[in-house]
Amino acid sequence: MFGSRAQDGVEMQQRRTTNRIFPDERQDQSKMPFQAGRVDRFAANRIDAKTLEKLKLMNEGNVPWHSRILDPRSSVLLTWNRVYLVACLFALFIDPFFYYLPFVRVMDKANLFSCVAEDQRLRNTMTVLRTLADLFYVLNIAIKFHTAYVDPKSRVLGKGELIVDLKKIQKRYIRSDLCIDILAAIPLPQVTVWLIMPGIKRSDYNIQNTTYALIILVQYVLRMYLVVPLSNQIIKAAGVVAKSAWGGAAYNLLLYMLASHITGAIYYLLSIERQITCWNQQCLAESSNTSCNIGFISCENTGSRGYLDWQSKTQIFSNCNANNQSIPFKYGMFENALTKGAVSTSFQEKYFYCLWWGLLQLSSSGNPLQTSAFIVENIFAIAIGAISLILFAQLIGKMQTYLQSVSKRLEEWRLRQRDMEEWMRHHRLPPDLQERVQRFVQVKWLATRGVEEESILQALPADIRRDVQRHLCLDLVRRVPFFAEMDDQLLDAICERLVSFLCPEGTYISREGDPVSEMLFIIRGKLESSTTNGGRSNFFNSILLRPGEFAGEELLTWALLPKTNIHFPLSTRTVRSLTEVEAFALRAEDLKFVANQFRRLHSKKLQHTFRFYSHHWRTWGACFIQAAWRQHQRRKLSESLSRWESYSWWSEEHPAADKPKQEGTSRTAAEMNKFASASRRFRADDTMIRRLQKPDEPDFSADHFD
Repeated sequence: MFGSRAQDGVEMQQRRTTNRIFPDERQDQSKMPFQAGRVDRFAANRIDAKTLEKLKLMNEGNVPWHSRILDPRSSVLLTWNRVYLVACLFALFIDPFFYYLPFVRVMDKANLFSCVAEDQRLRNTMTVLRTLADLFYVLNIAIKFHTAYVDPKSRVLGKGELIVDLKKIQKRYIRSDLCIDILAAIPLPQVTVWLIMPGIKRSDYNIQNTTYALIILVQYVLRMYLVVPLSNQIIKAAGVVAKSAWGGAAYNLLLYMLASHITGAIYYLLSIERQITCWNQQCLAESSNTSCNIGFISCENTGSRGYLDWQSKTQIFSNCNANNQSIPFKYGMFENALTKGAVSTSFQEKYFYCLWWGLLQLSSSGNPLQTSAFIVENIFAIAIGAISLILFAQLIGKMQTYLQSVSKRLEEWRLRQRDMEEWMRHHRLPPDLQERVQRFVQVKWLATRGVEEESILQALPADIRRDVQRHLCLDLVRRVPFFAEMDDQLLDAICERLVSFLCPEGTYISREGDPVSEMLFIIRGKLESSTTNGGRSNFFNSILLRPGEFAGEELLTWALLPKTNIHFPLSTRTVRSLTEVEAFALRAEDLKFVANQFRRLHSKKLQHTFRFYSHHWRTWGACFIQAAWRQHQRRKLSESLSRWESYSWWSEEHPAADKPKQEGTSRTAAEMNKFASASRRFRADDTMIRRLQKPDEPDFSADHFD
């Protein structure tokens, strides 16, 4: 009884220790040694801390979402990091639009009176979009509280030990990145626009705009900083941020456009500030003569008492007109924005003008800028010049890397082709031979695009390589009738050892009498296979090999012999490509291995299939039938000659009876002479045909190899 209670206590402890798991490491409970928190009674006493830790990763029970732990190397977290990166870029795109809220409203058609207003529609839209972007930052904080991390002390070898203790994870995150993430997630632009700006009692718009710009800029820098480690996490998990070269180039171009976007927005806000600064200076200069109220430049006060009287007396608008070159105030680099009406036009026009201005300055390192003596303006110009050099150099380097990766294979092929042409000219190869070499290089490039398939497959593990080869070759191998009779195990062995083979039109793959080193299985194209039976006169046989057929069967016969010679067999046929040919090649050493598998088949059907599709057997069979037919014709001739000789002997003994038939007899004798000569010719041809030896018979039985 006490033993049973102790065992139940162990089970209860086991259930309590498996309350945190990885949601993406789910496994079939029927294949696990422990079922959903219950421990086998015979193995409970042998469970140690490491086993319990593994059970946390393997089992998944009814655990609430707030207690689950995420694996930082899992596909789920990688997908979230990609989504979060897009959300960060969207937030970086949204924030600069808050700088476009103030604008200058022209009060009359003559452009004599103006005021400063705020774009209410843009403010509401940007507030909603920015709030949606902030939700992703808050959600990322919650995910980081449940994301495991690798112990730095365990990174000596391999990926390291994963820490899945929730308290340790939260404690580490609070000490490291929580403060920065919270500062990045706070809705500072919304708070500034809706609470801080209306709460400033002073009517100095420069103070409001400066406070507003600095708050947004500080958080913008924090959010830009978060993009860097996030991109590094994606690169560490997936290898690259973008899967394609064009995607990587577009990503870097997008970052460059974001820099142009924020530069143009800052330029627009500083243009508004320079306009307001001029109005402030002129208002102070007029304060001795007129009661100038700087609050009147706000469009909210245009209907207040005393505004019309001030408007009729003030000269600040004429003295701050940027189109007037004689005014004492210098706008510097902001003059173009004011003279072209970028601060008072519609949102679309001023946005694209400022975006173009930012892109122009970052691309030219601020060369066309003409600044005034204003300190902030010069600091802004210096920052543009310094940052533009870094950003432009990084953009060119990244774009060059990604775009070169697209055309790298093509450039390598061009260089290889040029080197080959120089080598052929140096060795003075004939023009026809040079053309054949160039045609082969072109055919290989069009088929493979410069990819070395064998090197790629050899770099893969054996299991993955076998599956890839099966996917690529199995359907094509089954088209070959000889292979269609084999089971899947043998087909896998064949697919694993097949290599691609390409040749252009007019290429001699093998010549009669040369050693055969590989067996070809045609996928596309046509081959001509011919033989002269060892160079004997008056003998020529030619056949056409189409897709699904094979060449080099001498190698299969050689591999299936009981005692295989170390020397390769000699080819009995000349094989030439009639069109561009794509095929799979089975080399001699690989075929030897496959042949050892063939011996285990004990199949007469495979032997008959080999005979039926073997062109050696077909040629020998045709010659054998031809010899039998001629033998039959010779036998008939012999019988006819015998009858004619017997008739001639009877005619000599009875000359009077056969006198009317002498003329017909003479004609018959002439015909029989022709038959005799034909018989001698048949006998000579038959002797030549009989010299064609019967092909070697491959031994598909396993008895005499055991």
